[in-house]
Amino acid sequence: MDDNKKNSLLIVDDEATNLKILNHILNPEYIVYSAATGEEALVIAKEKKPDLILLDIVMPEMDGYTVLKDLRSWEETEKIPVIFFSGLSSYEDEEKGLSLDAVDYISKPFSTKIVKLRVRNQIQIINQLRAIENLSMIDQLTNLPNRRSFDSRLSMEWKQAIREKTPVSLLMMDVDKFKNYNDTYGHQQGDVVLKTVAQVFLNSLKRPTDFAGRWGGEEFVVLLPNTPLCGALGIAELIRANVENAVIPCANNSGTKVTISIGVNTQTPVQCCCTDQFISSADEALYIAKQTGRNRVAHKVIAEE
Repeated sequence: MDDNKKNSLLIVDDEATNLKILNHILNPEYIVYSAATGEEALVIAKEKKPDLILLDIVMPEMDGYTVLKDLRSWEETEKIPVIFFSGLSSYEDEEKGLSLDAVDYISKPFSTKIVKLRVRNQIQIINQLRAIENLSMIDQLTNLPNRRSFDSRLSMEWKQAIREKTPVSLLMMDVDKFKNYNDTYGHQQGDVVLKTVAQVFLNSLKRPTDFAGRWGGEEFVVLLPNTPLCGALGIAELIRANVENAVIPCANNSGTKVTISIGVNTQTPVQCCCTDQFISSADEALYIAKQTGRNRVAHKVIAEE
């Protein structure tokens, strides 16, 4: 299997022998990271974001319980599932581990089959949940990220922009006279328009950090991190022209065309800034574009504090 497709594990134990044993058991199937202390484990967990952590309870200086509490206190690591393992074998020890939000508990000495099965079970659960979450974040018609996905991405990029003091630009886009198009050509052909326009967005964006999504109905959004107004207007005009020039295929081998209106808003956010207002201002700019003739780009800039 390609390493890029393997799930990743972090094994944390202060005993080198245990690390070696677990690496031998799990390394053929997974990408395995190792840490000999709680402090090292926290650093690796933040950097590598493994799919699953196997965590020894009894360690000097920082025990497994403390490591788990710290993992749960950070946004980057709070959702990483943890399997405790320990030579402590009483029901009370196992109960304490599970009560602290560990997903499983493995007793020492290790059984190769038990370790493999319990890790495999958790990885299967992780992958199934991811598949379900991915489906819930994708618009099924256009295969673009949906509004829920946009909300998540905006939150992440907004926080990064605050930390790095960089501008964020938002393009709010609407297919012009889409209802009239549907009434003329039918809803199935309207779906072809939305899929074609979505592909134009993807072809027009060049950076991996740029984000195109379906807002709902015939509305779309493009989020451009670290992009000033002049850059956002250039990308908006490129998208507008590419949509105008795109031929929408029809069932009778003919073609139709549509246009879009785009509202642009750019802001360098600070701690007190609100994403709701950021979105609303882009929407106001879209309204201006539609009211002044459609098939054009309009912009609005919020004064920076």
